[in-house]
Amino acid sequence: MDTANEESEPRHRVAVLVRDGLLPIELGIVHRLFGRAKAADGRLLYEVVTCAVRPGRVRSDADFDIVVDAGPEVLATADTVIVPAAHGSDTAVEGRISRELSAALDLIRPGTRIASICTGAFVLAAAGLLDGRRATTHWDACERFRRLFPRVRLEPDILYTEDHTGEAPILTSAGVAAGIDLCLHLVRRDFGAAVANSVARRTVVPPHREGGQAQYVERPVPGDGERSTGRARAWALDRLGQPVTLRQLADLEAMSVRTFTRRFRAETGLSPQRWLVQQRLERARQLLEESDLPVDRVAEQAGFGTAASLRQHLHRALGVSPSAYRRTFRRAPA
Repeated sequence: MDTANEESEPRHRVAVLVRDGLLPIELGIVHRLFGRAKAADGRLLYEVVTCAVRPGRVRSDADFDIVVDAGPEVLATADTVIVPAAHGSDTAVEGRISRELSAALDLIRPGTRIASICTGAFVLAAAGLLDGRRATTHWDACERFRRLFPRVRLEPDILYTEDHTGEAPILTSAGVAAGIDLCLHLVRRDFGAAVANSVARRTVVPPHREGGQAQYVERPVPGDGERSTGRARAWALDRLGQPVTLRQLADLEAMSVRTFTRRFRAETGLSPQRWLVQQRLERARQLLEESDLPVDRVAEQAGFGTAASLRQHLHRALGVSPSAYRRTFRRAPA
């Protein structure tokens, strides 16, 4: 190992703050995904440290506990802080946190990126960190979250949020698997699409999932007479650079617009219009990452028509301009 190189390029430090009732899978997600991110020369890009308000034994929601050596002082050294969910005695889901936990969160340096997985968003909201910001949490807890934290801009139908309205970004994710989506998104933001895609391949998960968590909400199984909208989605994906209307999509499935919209939302968790914008954004991101096309040509090929329209949609979704996105994600891994 090149010690000098390691010292000159310190790894991005991720601190995971766990509490009694932790879900082992969520802790494992963070360690697995960030721990697999490597530069082209094989160097690890992240250092992941688990900490607790009180070092020692931390109870899980399984039939085993874990022992955490690090205390909350780790939070003061982190570049990113992640707060997973906890079950059982966790009071955050009741809208409050302990003084100890509040004091631990106060140790986080200004400008540090903060993220939550699943109902970990309750901790951030109870600490006041999400006031006026976009956030999400597990669909089954959304009603309680909205009732307890009316000042938070809850978005219950998406897999994760990223809010840049404060001095540092705060991200939240839905249920357990959405933590994977969130972590891959962070890797992609930090070190580019190639690194994130490599992590996804090695973990055997998709680098990006379409749709939102609304598709996972419990609902009756569709009747035998109800058709899928899959053919229309495939047709639209082949024509992202062309105008696509709701009427065209409905006609492809021989449905009325109303029936098609209802079935589409049931299958994807999104309206057809929102799904189409999401797919066009993904196409634009791919072109910005992998091609030298001018931004106006990227906008045309992705179906946004103009660079101004692409800029508006990309900024709304990710908080960056097309040129800034390209500079970030086309750079060579550190």
